[in-house]
Amino acid sequence: MPSSPSARSRRPAWLARPDGLPRDVTVLSVIAFCVAVGFGVMIPVLPVFARSFEVTNLMVGMVISAFALMRLVTSPGVPPLIGRLGERTVLGVGMFIVAASSAAAGLATSYWALLLMRGLGGIGSAMFTVAAMSLLLRTVEPRQRGRASALYSGGFLLGGMAGPAVGGIFASISLTAPFFVYAATLMAAGIVALAMLSKPEREVEKVDKPRMSLSEALSDVRYRAACLTNFAQGWQSFGVRSSLVPVLVVEGLHRSPSWTGISFALAAIAQTAVLAPVGRAVDTVGRRPMMVMAGLLTGIAALLMPWSASLGHDWGIWVLTIILCVYGVGSAAHSTAPTAVVGDVTAGRGGAPIATFSMMSDLGAIIGPLAAGAIADALGLGPAFAVGGALLLAGALYSLRMPRETPTAESTHAVAAEENR
Repeated sequence: MPSSPSARSRRPAWLARPDGLPRDVTVLSVIAFCVAVGFGVMIPVLPVFARSFEVTNLMVGMVISAFALMRLVTSPGVPPLIGRLGERTVLGVGMFIVAASSAAAGLATSYWALLLMRGLGGIGSAMFTVAAMSLLLRTVEPRQRGRASALYSGGFLLGGMAGPAVGGIFASISLTAPFFVYAATLMAAGIVALAMLSKPEREVEKVDKPRMSLSEALSDVRYRAACLTNFAQGWQSFGVRSSLVPVLVVEGLHRSPSWTGISFALAAIAQTAVLAPVGRAVDTVGRRPMMVMAGLLTGIAALLMPWSASLGHDWGIWVLTIILCVYGVGSAAHSTAPTAVVGDVTAGRGGAPIATFSMMSDLGAIIGPLAAGAIADALGLGPAFAVGGALLLAGALYSLRMPRETPTAESTHAVAAEENR
């Protein structure tokens, strides 16, 4: 349950939050940063290392997909584990599993060993992801869920921006060095989790009601809207955007691949810059309007991305960068509002609905690149981007079915008081 004022007063100074959020939210954000840095470190080298075993491009892709696939397959088994051990233990053990599998992958002497270790890492990642989200939603009050989600997402974003740069440095030392850096960052994050998060006797919440079932959650239009939005976000942001924007930059705009990194970095900065105000808006303006806005911004931006190629390589790259920044602003709302909605639906009780919500993003990230690649081969880049844009717009339209929210003056004043505390 949310931390008491006395507990807040005892927290270390470096963990004090001016917005009144519980200590666990700050700790989870630090952990998210460590995880994202480590994951980003792997980006420059993983495909190259897989390719060093003289395998096909398809087999290289299997190494990338194995991690996400195992996350998807094992996520449903995490809530029962949390019920037995608690979020803190499951989160820490999951991170240690990913750390150990990463170090073992760096020592792999065959392609199949590398593939196996990446798959095992996906199991640990599922444990971390579901446990972290369960803990995040359980420890905050309803009026704090938007800001808590924003802070947690900010940790991932900042780590994701720093990771590839750090990985490039270590890759110049050794092709396998980033694997061990990833393992080290995860070990550090796991230690932080076990040392700083809520102690075992307080981790498993004692509630009068049982954990919400998936069928019960699915009967709520708010939960269905959150899942559809998360699937569309996984499809476009984690799948199509990462796989097709680099192709658009090189083949459509005739610019060097370095421009992809520049555009993505600027978009990430834009997304990070608006996370705090977006999180506050989710708590004060409401979940429904922010989800609708997020779907409209990202959907329209996705439709406009291939259009930038018609402007020529001089203007087109800058227009594409602006469009990606707009997409980043919408993604900031996508990373906060649906999570807050799931917390509202489940009343912070965790269980299968949280695991399923997480799986929707993984499912989109797995299907999206494959489907978009096939569409691009058959019809071109425009239709491939259009499918993702249509899914995002569908999420916005479906979110209109959510009940209207009327934030009270008391809740708005409470948010302002917490931020000024």
